[in-house]
Amino acid sequence: MTDAAPYATPTGGTGLLAALARRVIGLSGWRRVLAAAAAGLLLAAGHAPVGIPWGAFIALPALALLVGSARTPRGGFTAAWAFGFGYLIVSLHWIGHAFLVDADAFAWMLPFALTGLPAFLALFWGVAGWLARIAAPGGGPVTLTALAATLTLTEFARSHVLTGFPWALPGYVWIETPLAQTAALTGPHGLGLLTLLVTGLPLLALVTLTGPARLALLVLPLAAFAGLWGYGTARLASAPDTTAGPVLRLVQPNAPQHLKWLPDYAPTFYRRLLEGSAAPADPALGAPAMVIWPETAVAFLPEESPEARAQMAAAAGGAPLVLGALRRRSAAAGGGFANSLLTLDASGSVIARYDKHHLVPFGEYVPFRTIFGALGVEQLAGRGQFMPGPGPQVMAPVGTLPRFVPLICYEAIFPHEVIPPGAETGASRPGWLLQITNDAWFGTLGGPQQHLAQARLRAIEQGLPMVRAANTGISAVIDAHGRITASLRLGIHGHVDARLPAALSPPLYARLGDLPAVLAAFLLFSACFLRILPKRTPGG
Repeated sequence: MTDAAPYATPTGGTGLLAALARRVIGLSGWRRVLAAAAAGLLLAAGHAPVGIPWGAFIALPALALLVGSARTPRGGFTAAWAFGFGYLIVSLHWIGHAFLVDADAFAWMLPFALTGLPAFLALFWGVAGWLARIAAPGGGPVTLTALAATLTLTEFARSHVLTGFPWALPGYVWIETPLAQTAALTGPHGLGLLTLLVTGLPLLALVTLTGPARLALLVLPLAAFAGLWGYGTARLASAPDTTAGPVLRLVQPNAPQHLKWLPDYAPTFYRRLLEGSAAPADPALGAPAMVIWPETAVAFLPEESPEARAQMAAAAGGAPLVLGALRRRSAAAGGGFANSLLTLDASGSVIARYDKHHLVPFGEYVPFRTIFGALGVEQLAGRGQFMPGPGPQVMAPVGTLPRFVPLICYEAIFPHEVIPPGAETGASRPGWLLQITNDAWFGTLGGPQQHLAQARLRAIEQGLPMVRAANTGISAVIDAHGRITASLRLGIHGHVDARLPAALSPPLYARLGDLPAVLAAFLLFSACFLRILPKRTPGG
């Protein structure tokens, strides 16, 4: 028995495209699974380091054909799962680097990490395929519409379930294009829904439809795509000047993760931080209003070393110094250690602190420790479980700088958690976002570049500049339109001075969040599902 069913034989004429579509529909068994995974690989090419998003115009119609022509909903699940696995195993390949930092202890886990996490996350894609096959069998435009809706809903679920992991969302493939500006209106999930619709419908219209319907579903999505592209182009062209803000200095020590904590190397990286902070100011910009170091910048506990804090403050030349560091929590606060952001004044006193609240599973703590501990699964960082902070917060203004939201490492990948509730608009709204991160865990190919891309999307979504200081790079100042105004490339040590770009008024997404995108996806799916109900009535 094959998994293919005669639901979606293309009727849109003859030719190469229709013939290829018939071949895709006719696949069965392992060939069908392999074709779905290959289509997923094509969509993954839209993310860094390849960064070519145009494969979506082929990959997503292929997925709709495979899901809609499946004999059963289970077959739709399998096709979509295979697509998601191919997509995610490429997009998340950089995760394997973390298991090679301490290879003697963790290399045995590498195969499980490289395949297990994509296989698990692809379940969300599989559920989307199962639902779409139930609601819209056939493989034509209606299947694609249902699939766009269900994928948007399941990717939203992936962003939240089990602490969430919204990395490599489909809409992120457009970060290097004007289309990324649409995120200011729709957010990442709305951008993903539009991506699935406007790139998937044209090709399906060509190979499955005839007459006016074919022309309409060919022209309308392409017109929408052109309109969104034009909107993004116009938004960028009208962007205000960003050269008037206070000067920030980002210092990048370039400490490889396998050397960062070793006593023979840690002083070298600390010296680089001090030298970068004390370097002469750029005459064209003037003295920095703030010096920023990356996540866990030093291999000691600054709060317990007043001499070191005085030395750091002196290197900053009187400017406030923001740095990432480990912090021992008081017994009253529950004890343990926190991954923190500290602000030092000119005397070296700690005037503000923020504890990371969204911790990395298996990197900063081991979930279900009783179970995983029994299996020999340890924490990658190897310094005991960190304790989470209370949640996102807005830091008070420092000197001439406006209030800002601190983000530590992958906290910046969660669009729904960037701004504390109630601070999206009004007097409590921050003036900028600050991400300190240690992307040395991510290797050099894909991970750091994708992490930077997501930081750029956060700036667009919130209408706020994003400043990111990264241990090994890529450190960058990003304006509220997601454009990089200054940066330090990957794998170097040094510093860069740049002015803080201006904030914009809150865009639509900052005001409404993900609700419109989720509601639109639910209504689309409901419409697709309701159209098949008459066929399910007795005698129908």
